[in-house]
Amino acid sequence: MSTTLWIILWGAVLTYLTRIGGHLVLSRFERIHPRVEAGLNAVPAAVLTTLVAPVAVSAGPAELLALFVAGLVSLRAGLLAMFLTGAVVLIAARQFIS
Repeated sequence: MSTTLWIILWGAVLTYLTRIGGHLVLSRFERIHPRVEAGLNAVPAAVLTTLVAPVAVSAGPAELLALFVAGLVSLRAGLLAMFLTGAVVLIAARQFIS
């Protein structure tokens, strides 16, 4: 097997182990402290911020347009619609905006 395939496989295994490890640790507790629960509820927003912030800071006009449209769609539609709309707008904008 190629080195790239091994890296992908080991990355998948390690990602799975970190996810299942967190679940196993939390499943040992009957109740989770409210502060821990609040912190865990904030994780998706934090991850999304780490993905969007670098693009927003160093983006060109096509990326900014896609972020803006995806943000508008997210106010009314679901997550999948937001991602698909953002991707379509980005692809189209990159074709027409240099």
